[in-house]
Amino acid sequence: MWWLSILLIIIILICLSGIFYTISFNKLNDLNTKINEAEEIIDENLKIKYDILIRINNSIKKHMKSDKNYFKDYEKLNTMNLSNFDMDSKLNEELTLILKMIDDLGLNKNEELNLELEKIRELEEKLCAAKNYYNKNASLQNAIIRHFPTNVIAKIHKFKIKLFFDGKDMEDEIIDDFKI
Repeated sequence: MWWLSILLIIIILICLSGIFYTISFNKLNDLNTKINEAEEIIDENLKIKYDILIRINNSIKKHMKSDKNYFKDYEKLNTMNLSNFDMDSKLNEELTLILKMIDDLGLNKNEELNLELEKIRELEEKLCAAKNYYNKNASLQNAIIRHFPTNVIAKIHKFKIKLFFDGKDMEDEIIDDFKI
């Protein structure tokens, strides 16, 4: 009869282990899905931002007196193989140049440009929210992956440590991650 008690304890331990395994796997899977959704939102909004900036560039070119193309480097961005962070950075550089050009050319009152710039501001809010959401969920997933016994489950299912949106790895030896 004592063997029946031992067998029952073993069965209970196996069931509890199975439940823990399932819960941990589902949590990792949910976080991975949230991260992927945030990446898709960022991708989509960066493409929209790029298109709007190209329209603004074309509008500014119409008002310029010279034939010099200040935006030639930015017009090729969609053909380059850039990370979302690099694309976001380049688009922000272009936006800064555009705002300077609008100010220099006295196009501040141009309704068409102001509507496009308002769309950019709305996109920036969405991008900021998506980046924060991505970083939050990447941080949560990384914390789960780093702890035992969930790190074993993560290795079995090939879950990897995710870098933050800006590509920084807080676990590496590089101390100058935050250069500007």
